[in-house]
Amino acid sequence: MEHITLLLAIVVVTALVFDFTNGFHDTANAMATTISTGALKPKTAVAMSAVLNLVGAFLSVEVAKTISGGIINEEGIRTEVIFAALVGAILWNLLTWLLGLPSSSSHALFGGLIGAAVMSAGWGAVNGSTIVTKVLIPAVAAPIVAGLAAMAATKLTYRIGANPKTKATAKGFRAGQIASAGLVSLAHGTNDAQKTMGIITLALVTGGVLAPGSNPPMWVIVAAGLAIALGTYLGGWRIIRTMGKGLTDLQPQQGFAAQTSAATVILASSHLGFSLSTTQSCSGAVMGAGLGRKGGVVRWSTATRMFVAWGLTLPAAGLVGAAAEFLTKQGTWGIVAVAILLIAGSGVIWSLSRRKPVDQHNVTADDLDAQAEPAGVVTTAIAAVTPPPPAGSVAAVTDEDLKTTIPAPSPADPAAPPAPAAAV
Repeated sequence: MEHITLLLAIVVVTALVFDFTNGFHDTANAMATTISTGALKPKTAVAMSAVLNLVGAFLSVEVAKTISGGIINEEGIRTEVIFAALVGAILWNLLTWLLGLPSSSSHALFGGLIGAAVMSAGWGAVNGSTIVTKVLIPAVAAPIVAGLAAMAATKLTYRIGANPKTKATAKGFRAGQIASAGLVSLAHGTNDAQKTMGIITLALVTGGVLAPGSNPPMWVIVAAGLAIALGTYLGGWRIIRTMGKGLTDLQPQQGFAAQTSAATVILASSHLGFSLSTTQSCSGAVMGAGLGRKGGVVRWSTATRMFVAWGLTLPAAGLVGAAAEFLTKQGTWGIVAVAILLIAGSGVIWSLSRRKPVDQHNVTADDLDAQAEPAGVVTTAIAAVTPPPPAGSVAAVTDEDLKTTIPAPSPADPAAPPAPAAAV
């Protein structure tokens, strides 16, 4: 019994470590566009996101119940399986963070859980119908739905902003972007924090502490909320750089449209108990917003690397989880070996990240931006059927326009240089 109690404690701590990595891995979901457009300072943005993630953790437990009693069959699953699953999820989260790829922490957790469960008890331990309906289908649908909604919302915002008071309108969109970013953070807390609640609850069920089908205890909700909030506050600057400036160049109107669309999709999925990937929803919305602006370019080379990471997440985390479970089945020495491998692997990844650090001071620096990429077939086709914004619209307002107003030279002055063309 003492061994089980100690093992449960190790699993709970490991789950909270995963929750922490989930926080800094997914900070970009809410705040990347807000930071890249200058609507909020980097540290202010992540602090706001952390608080709202904590609040969101208390709003629902539907997703937690899906994980604790839906993905795998609780009967016959040992506590070591949960530990092995978390090892796979944490290592995949850290690897994709090192590469700056906004992959799904949710799918990393699911992959680790499925791989470890299959290694422990065979394919019968996995509820295939639940995985298809509440994991795989939302994984495909979420970025498409969020992207189409963001593209339509971007076109609408540019039409609404077509008035002479360009600077005032752009500032209004920035205020709206801050509000929508807060909504995404709240939605992230209602969805992603619950995944750790669910995995801890599942561990408590397998250890005999809770009855099958139990809701997460209050201490689990509080601990999971605090862990994801702390991770969010530290900021996953590498992924913020990719989503904020690596996929496309966003203006405040696009940031507002992307975040509002993503938040709507995430909150709807949380209400229905779908364990949605907030990363995929927000990434799809950012690309949709990029395509929705006349002349906007989505950097498909970056997007392709991101798509590959999405496709690899479930199987890669599953393989690591299965390998970790194979070791834990060997007894105490196997559990110790897995713990050592987790710590060593995390240390190596951290050391590699220090070679070229990214933080709040250089996350939006020009020398870190993705190289310019010509418009692809999709962007060109959409641009061809998109009418140009009216003259004097908010599309022509830049960040510098919001900071200062420089008197224009008189048209009669022959020495006056020609005015630069507005970037659209």
